[in-house]
Amino acid sequence: QVQLVESGGGLVQPGGSLRLSCAASGFAFDTWWMYWVRQAPGKEVEWVSRISPGSRQKGYTNSVKGRFTVSRDNSKSMLYLQMNDLKAEDTAVYFCAKGANYHDPLLRGQGTQVTVSP
Repeated sequence: QVQLVESGGGLVQPGGSLRLSCAASGFAFDTWWMYWVRQAPGKEVEWVSRISPGSRQKGYTNSVKGRFTVSRDNSKSMLYLQMNDLKAEDTAVYFCAKGANYHDPLLRGQGTQVTVSP
């Protein structure tokens, strides 16, 4: 079955950086668009970034453009999110997701907490 395991979250000061990783298994990783999404307390799941199977196409929500960079290593079935210049409003649980149906918890990992605070 689909298994996605995120790591790399933590507590960071505003302006700091984190790199999230997602280890994927149980499906043909190199044939799927992959997504990073996040959920802040009391809010809906929000799409953050996406990347095509061959990494040629990447997309970002407006609030993270220029600060976040998505990448993948298909040889290792790994997905990454480099987050720079973090802001308090980036505080959330971050999930990686297989495909666009990221609202389905079965297609997401367990998440990793990112907290941006002085």
